[in-house]
Amino acid sequence: MTLSRFQMCIDGQWVDALSGKTFESHNPALAQPWALLPDADEADVDRAVQAAQRAFEAPAWRGLTATARGKLLRRLGDLIGENKEALAQLESRDNGKLIRETRGQVGYLPEFFHYTAGLADKLEGGTLPLDKPDLFAYTVHEPIGVVAGIIPWNSPLYLTAIKLAPALAAGNTIVLKPSEHASATLLELARLALEAGIPPGVVNVVTGYGPSTGAALTRHPLVRKIAFTGGAATARHVVRSSAENFAKLSLELGGKSPNIIFADADLDSAINGVVAGIYAASGQSCVAGSRLLVQDEIYDEFVERLVERAKRIKIGNPQDEASEMGPMATAQQLAVVESLVAQALEEGATLRMGGQRAQTDSDGWYYQPTLFECDNHSMKIMQEEVFGPVASVIRFSTEAEALAMANDSQFGLAAGIWTRDLGRAHRLARDVRSGIIWVNTYRAVSAMAPIGGFKNSGYGRESGIDSVLAYTELKTVWINLSQAPMPDPFVMR
Repeated sequence: MTLSRFQMCIDGQWVDALSGKTFESHNPALAQPWALLPDADEADVDRAVQAAQRAFEAPAWRGLTATARGKLLRRLGDLIGENKEALAQLESRDNGKLIRETRGQVGYLPEFFHYTAGLADKLEGGTLPLDKPDLFAYTVHEPIGVVAGIIPWNSPLYLTAIKLAPALAAGNTIVLKPSEHASATLLELARLALEAGIPPGVVNVVTGYGPSTGAALTRHPLVRKIAFTGGAATARHVVRSSAENFAKLSLELGGKSPNIIFADADLDSAINGVVAGIYAASGQSCVAGSRLLVQDEIYDEFVERLVERAKRIKIGNPQDEASEMGPMATAQQLAVVESLVAQALEEGATLRMGGQRAQTDSDGWYYQPTLFECDNHSMKIMQEEVFGPVASVIRFSTEAEALAMANDSQFGLAAGIWTRDLGRAHRLARDVRSGIIWVNTYRAVSAMAPIGGFKNSGYGRESGIDSVLAYTELKTVWINLSQAPMPDPFVMR
């Protein structure tokens, strides 16, 4: 098989790794390599960061007005829209996500760029009502500098957009490091950024492995901010790397999100919400609703209906329009899922469906929709993120019990609440310790809505009106209005 060859984008040029080393990217639907990419080392990372620093200081970028930057972002959004089918096909091939989902995600991406483009010239400072009449002071928001964007494999274009758009709107430059398992679409995005007129060096993409390429990027002395999405274990390495350069950090990590179904819920809607929350994207989503908390009165009926619905999910090639669930994105992740399922069985969880690899027409990394019934919320399958199509369900009696279980987690990224009781919805939305609360829906996103978590799900927010401010430094300017000589220099004013 002839492999597609890709090059990195550094300073507007398409280049190989200086060492000449490459690595293979696999098509998850076939479990076969399909692409060859440069394996960047520290020297490659340095030239990318140096290029970003030069671009940050150059008049071609730094000299643009905020309005002009916004127009470039809008043009990039338009180009994504014009190329949405090719981008959707490329991402589906590279990470195994359903084509119907990649089309939906890519089709919405222009909204993120258009929305953020409109914020570029709205970063207003302010004048300060000082208690010193002879002094005047004001604040301004300024770009931070070079940003490192670390992107996972599950939704690379979407998770890049919510970093790239605000970083550029604020006037920064960026070096993107995609996952070694899904790099192709970010390289195509860099090409579109150049086509949009964004100056060379403003958007750079280096490809390679986390311990080498990623570590070199996050500890580079010229990197001033790191925007990371991924697992907690890798995030700890990123935090340690940032001690080398004191870069600002935003971390969007994993979750073990509760989906809480009360007896008064619309069960048809709740079942669809549960399926969307855990079996869509084969469960490979940070916000996956993998903990199902179901009230006693409806527990048996709900579980039976969920099993019946999930067993009808069509598993198949992600580029087949009829498929409803595709493969795991990597062989490693498939092995993780299998290990956690085996541990759940050892702990005594009751397997209601699934629990093994799915049989398909190919050798791809497919796994069945899986459901465990649990009688103890401390079971590992109830506490650890699986990042696969595996849900665990437990019953509760009262609202207070549901709240206690919902918050009994190291994570706090998202939660779903299914009830017709408006008061209950507001109470739980207030008291559940999660950064995103969905009531009678699940897995909805918007360019206007912040994304981020509590506890071990990370810190910082992406998307929404404040996302651009997170890529700025606040500067205070003092002006002496008095014509009198400076007072006593040994006394602080």
